[in-house]
Amino acid sequence: MIMHPIQAQHFNKTNPLVSTYSIVAYDKATGDMGVAVQSHWFSTGTIVTWGEAGVGVVATQSFANPAFGPEGLALLKKGLTAQQALDQLIEGDDGREVRQVAIVDAKGNAAVWTGKECIDMAGHVLGDGYSVQANMMLKNTVWTEMDKAYKNANGPLEDRLLAALEAAEGAGGDIRGKQSAAILVVAAESSGKSWVDRKIDLRIEDHPEPIKELKRLLKVHRAYEFMNQGDVDLEKEDYQSAFENYSRAAETYNENEEMLFWTAVTLANNGYIDNALPAFAKVFAINKNWKTLVERLRPHHLTVSDEDFEKILNIK
Repeated sequence: MIMHPIQAQHFNKTNPLVSTYSIVAYDKATGDMGVAVQSHWFSTGTIVTWGEAGVGVVATQSFANPAFGPEGLALLKKGLTAQQALDQLIEGDDGREVRQVAIVDAKGNAAVWTGKECIDMAGHVLGDGYSVQANMMLKNTVWTEMDKAYKNANGPLEDRLLAALEAAEGAGGDIRGKQSAAILVVAAESSGKSWVDRKIDLRIEDHPEPIKELKRLLKVHRAYEFMNQGDVDLEKEDYQSAFENYSRAAETYNENEEMLFWTAVTLANNGYIDNALPAFAKVFAINKNWKTLVERLRPHHLTVSDEDFEKILNIK
């Protein structure tokens, strides 16, 4: 394609052509902030999505300036609002007219910029505590459909973010097609523990149906949240709570054998050996190594009687 001189200047490894659609949003109920994106570009999440608990989220795209992510967050940490941080980023960038960037801060302020040289169809909608933006779309209705979908969606923030992405794809999406997607949700306040503060951080690097795969991984993520809590309960020898969390994990994502295994363990530890045995049998049939793990759980994490332990080991 023939590019405007400004576009040609900035089409390089530093400023990749991440033409895409994205959303940044603030959850008024929890204070959490999120950013989600889909693009026909490899590993779009490593370029577009940025966020920090207690600070804000950033989406940088079109002929993307990846520095807008960390630099935008740094400006927010200094006390600037989303609009003030955006103004400063744009003012200092000679390639501003090929940029598209959106910011939400920890107080729920949102700001967005779409440069005049972004490839059509390009545009955005700035809402109350959120922004949707897109460029190089098949149709100019993509961002308005994203706006409608986000405002009409229910449930946790991540579900509403994905609703906006699905609406964009339903409206025609990226004119080139689809390849990668990402979602990042950070906490309202920082605990100083990044592994806690980044509530959701999922990326689809290369896939024929990136949004569908992102939704599937979100389901797995939720199941493993229950699994993780079950592990904590097991460590504390709170077997009843562990059983409840492992059971919820298995219900959420019943295709996973490990979730079934730990549900069986907690059933056994709570005296429900007759219910545990079929679960153990199903897992052992899938992978015999689970039986070896049962042996290694004695005596600290499988606190059944010797008789019940033998029943488990004798499963064929």
